[in-house]
Amino acid sequence: MTKYIESFKKYRFLLRELVKKGIKLKYRRSYLGIIWTLLEPLLTMMVLTLVFSTFYGRKDRAFPVYVLTGRLLYSFFSNGTKVAMKSIRSHAGMIKKVYVPKYIYPLSSVMYNFIIFLISLIVLVGVSIVLGVYPNWWTLTAVIPLIILFMFTLGVGMILSTVSVFFRDAEYLWDVALMLIMYTCAIFYDTERLFKNGVDWILRINPVYSVIKIFRDAVYGSSMFTDPYWVIMPLCASLVTLVIGFGLFKWKQDNFILHI
Repeated sequence: MTKYIESFKKYRFLLRELVKKGIKLKYRRSYLGIIWTLLEPLLTMMVLTLVFSTFYGRKDRAFPVYVLTGRLLYSFFSNGTKVAMKSIRSHAGMIKKVYVPKYIYPLSSVMYNFIIFLISLIVLVGVSIVLGVYPNWWTLTAVIPLIILFMFTLGVGMILSTVSVFFRDAEYLWDVALMLIMYTCAIFYDTERLFKNGVDWILRINPVYSVIKIFRDAVYGSSMFTDPYWVIMPLCASLVTLVIGFGLFKWKQDNFILHI
């Protein structure tokens, strides 16, 4: 463990530069730049709110907050894992020329997406205040699901970055998996019907939904610890995924050079 800590300290400057590079490249040819990080979720929220308010009769004044919380957290998970998946292959030139701990690449990919995600939360704060969803002491616990989501995204990203080096079609399969995950995250629909029909297991086995749920609890100013399952399950899933991700990555990283 000491070896990895020392290695991290030695290359932390490179990690910081890769994070900066990722943010710059994301908005390199965009006129709106970082403003799009705020504008895109806001526009998406407006479209989803309009559609579901019209066709499903959702009259809840705070419904846009419900949609936006799910949309923001899922988008970070989706974008973070997809960029991490491509991180080894996209840095093939650097990997072939100089020695750098290879985990730096998927880690920096998830980190810069997390920073962009944190900036986008400004929109959530503004929409919540406008719609009368005011913070209280429980809102401070929102940091817990954010940390859990970061760990889970990094763990999944490490697994995908390893697998995609040897199996290029993993990228297309993951796009399908993300669509399935999205529809089981209750981003824009109410979960009461699923619980009443006894098919709530679909939500209970999805760590991303659990994180979204407890984050919504914090945003709405209520305790996320009423049912500890929704906190414990994603926390355990993120820790297990991290261990598997880093273990698999370390096991296969010496063979990357033969396949990139």
